[in-house]
Amino acid sequence: MKISPSILSADFGRLNEEIRAICNAGCDFIHVDVMDGHFVPNHTIGPVVVKSVAKVATKPLDIHLMVQNNTFFVDLFAMFEPEYISFHIEEEKHPHRLIQKIKDYNIKPAIALNIHTPLEILDYLLEDLDMVLLMSVNPGFSGQKFIPSVIEKARKLKTMINKKGLKTLIEVDGGVNNNNVKELKHAGVDIVVSGNYVFSNPSYRYALSNLK
Repeated sequence: MKISPSILSADFGRLNEEIRAICNAGCDFIHVDVMDGHFVPNHTIGPVVVKSVAKVATKPLDIHLMVQNNTFFVDLFAMFEPEYISFHIEEEKHPHRLIQKIKDYNIKPAIALNIHTPLEILDYLLEDLDMVLLMSVNPGFSGQKFIPSVIEKARKLKTMINKKGLKTLIEVDGGVNNNNVKELKHAGVDIVVSGNYVFSNPSYRYALSNLK
């Protein structure tokens, strides 16, 4: 299992130091939550901050858009050459077109699903995706409690992926810690986003190794 710490839980007063520390501690990706204050009731970071993160990070960026007007934000953040850009299908009228746009930037496209969004919405899109991000909290804020129904959802998604013979990865985001990570692994999850658990630990290396 790979770990993508969410910088939403980092100390923004010394963000560059935090990014170096988490990379040196052995994370696999840097998860960047972009919120516009419209799709979710919170506003986080823009391209100026992400530019600073990208300069310091020695691990690939994993950008998660929680926004309206996905196309605008894809164009805005593609310049930082992340490994993945995830967008919420609940806010996208033309997901297939946006997937192709992300691919045109040589970035791996991913679709994010809120906890209530059924997997069937991916029926005609799954073949075009490199990853599906399953929310295990309601998006918008860090430090929320894990919603356990995502475990069965991940298991069903893994079955869908296997039936189609795909290599699409599953990522779970929200409330992940050492108490639930094993169940997620057994459900077929490939990447977990963990912010509060990692950044609140005195030793980032210990937190990451504990999850793995």
